[in-house]
Amino acid sequence: MKHAGKARRAALKLILLALVIPVIIGILWTLAVISAVVLPIVFTIAAVVWVLFTIFTLYFFRDPNARTPTTVGWVVSPGHGKVDVIDEMDEPVFMKGRCHRISIFLSVINIHVQNAPIGGKVAFLKETEGQFLSALKAAECCQHNENVYIGLNSTEDVGEKLGLKLMAGLIARRIIPFVQVGDEVARGDRISLIQFGSRCDVYIPLNYKIKVKLGDKVVGGETALASKS
Repeated sequence: MKHAGKARRAALKLILLALVIPVIIGILWTLAVISAVVLPIVFTIAAVVWVLFTIFTLYFFRDPNARTPTTVGWVVSPGHGKVDVIDEMDEPVFMKGRCHRISIFLSVINIHVQNAPIGGKVAFLKETEGQFLSALKAAECCQHNENVYIGLNSTEDVGEKLGLKLMAGLIARRIIPFVQVGDEVARGDRISLIQFGSRCDVYIPLNYKIKVKLGDKVVGGETALASKS
């Protein structure tokens, strides 16, 4: 499947980067900065921390294949998490008007690969620098946090479009888009990765009917958020 394995490669980069700590300890020992008595203790602690970090990182960056429904007119969840905002708003960036907004909170234990909510063509992509407020605070996070906005022109229902804002959080400090303007994606395709806890907003045309409610747990690429029927 498209972009499969990118999350795992990101995890391996972090794991290898974390190896710098035991390497530094070895260098300090070689330079006699750390005594031979203290070295085993320090090295053991560093090794245990690295192993725990490795296990957590591999778990965090898990990326199962989505079992995406093929029902015509459905918008599926782009992220794995909990729906905590459903409202209407004016979205001037890509939707250019009033639309539904569904906001999904991704905790640190959720899968953090995002999936395309509809089949379409990437018509807009903008990365905006900002703060790293807690993703639990929906209003502040959506307004002030660093984010990546992806706009899709639907190929399933010509003339429709959908916006997706991926937001950093207190711990999440990096958003990695897998797509660029001009790319075509199928519903359920992997489109991005947010590292370590975050939030995503989905902007849906008003002629769609919302199918989820506050508090619902959603699965990226699988759970229907809205439909035309």
